[in-house]
Parts: sequence; structure tokens; C-alpha cells
Amino acid sequence: MRKPIIAGNWKMNNTASEGAELVKALKPLVKDAKCEVVVCVPFIDIPAVKKAIHGSKIRLGAQNVHFAEKGAYTGEISAAMLKEYGVQYVIIGHSERRAYFGETDETVNKRTLAALAAGLTPIVCIGESLEEREGGLTEKVLDKQIAADFQGIEDFSKIVIAYEPIWAIGTGRTATDEQANETIGYIRKRMKKVYAGKNVGRMRIQYGGSMNAKNAAGLMAQPEIDGGLIGGASLKAEEFAKVVNYNK
Repeated sequence: MRKPIIAGNWKMNNTASEGAELVKALKPLVKDAKCEVVVCVPFIDIPAVKKAIHGSKIRLGAQNVHFAEKGAYTGEISAAMLKEYGVQYVIIGHSERRAYFGETDETVNKRTLAALAAGLTPIVCIGESLEEREGGLTEKVLDKQIAADFQGIEDFSKIVIAYEPIWAIGTGRTATDEQANETIGYIRKRMKKVYAGKNVGRMRIQYGGSMNAKNAAGLMAQPEIDGGLIGGASLKAEEFAKVVNYNK
């Protein structure tokens, strides 16, 4: 069985005090959640959010991690730094990191391996652009990312993949339930072929394309979808709780 995982990606939103207030409001709303609940917060919010989620089911995540243990990498954060503050999950390779900050499949792979070595659970993002989807290149793009982003991983039960169709992020557009399920099914099938014998069957794959309170139940009813990486809908406690409690 693959336990569903709903993770909120706050992106560059919420000061530390605002983040603490948000999770305080969220805690009672998700206390009976049947899925794993994660909030991936800006680095500076981590201490306040950690304190605020104490005693709840909510787990703490970050939005990026560097691949080096230490060194002259101004502005970066290492896996050990995150681990010491109680971070359990970290988003790697989000489309915004790839588009705006030069993230590549090579650096995604290095960051993923560094996170695993520190005992963090990477949420690794892959997906295609609108141009690539309309050009019939979705599978080709995913094949390339699958081959490059996950080299050297021995146990895929320790990672989460977030399939994020880039064309559906922040646009209000969403893949249909069937489209999302079909593409995630393709990812799982391809992963099993490329990384056979490495616990791929236990790996969870989220949908990361504008999941919200209105469409969560339909998407989560699909057999291949193991959760969601939630953007804007995670910034309001009531909205995010409705996604978490999709099965009620």
C-alpha cells in the first residue's frame, strides 16, 4: 500500500509569524487526516513553523537543498542544516527552480542524492511544458528526466515524485483526472522498467498541477495518483484542509 501524501508548497509566501498562524489554524482541521500532511515553507519560516506544528500530524518540509555538505555557496542551505531543524521533506527540481534559477537534471540528481544521504525525503518534480505537451513530446521529456534525475538511487520507497504539468501551474488550468492518472501511470511504468528491483513499486507519485478543494477528490480517486503538491490552495488553512480531507 502507498500512503497518500498531500504537501503544501508555500513558495515565497508567509513571514515566520504568518506561517505560524497558518499552521495553528490548520492543525485542528487535519487532525483526523488519513494521509501524510506536509508543509514546505521558506527557509526563514522553518523554526517558527516547527514550533507551531508540535504535537500535530503535520510534517515539516523545505523548498530546496544544496548538494554540497558545506562550502562557498552563498545563499544556499545544506541538507544537514535542514535536518538539524527537524525538516523531514524537501522539494527538489520544481519547475520554477528550473525556469528561473538554472536548475538542471544534473543538479536535481545531485540535490536528491544529498537529501537522501542526510535522511530527508525528497519530493522530486518532473513534468512537461505546454509546448512540449501540444507537440506530443510528453513521454520523451519524462523519459529524459527519469533517466537523469534518479541515477544512483537504490531505494525508491524513500522518495516522492511530483508530476507537475508546467502548463497547469498557477494558470488555473488542470489536467483532467484521466489525463493526470494516465501520465502518472506512464511515469510509474517507466520507472519500474528503468530502475527495476529498487523498490519502485512502493514509490509515491503526486499530482502537482493546481490541485485544489474542488478537484482534489476526483484526482485522488484515480488509482495511480498518490497525493498532491499544492501551491496556492495551501496558503489558506480551510482550503488546504479540504484538499487534505479529500475523502470526506
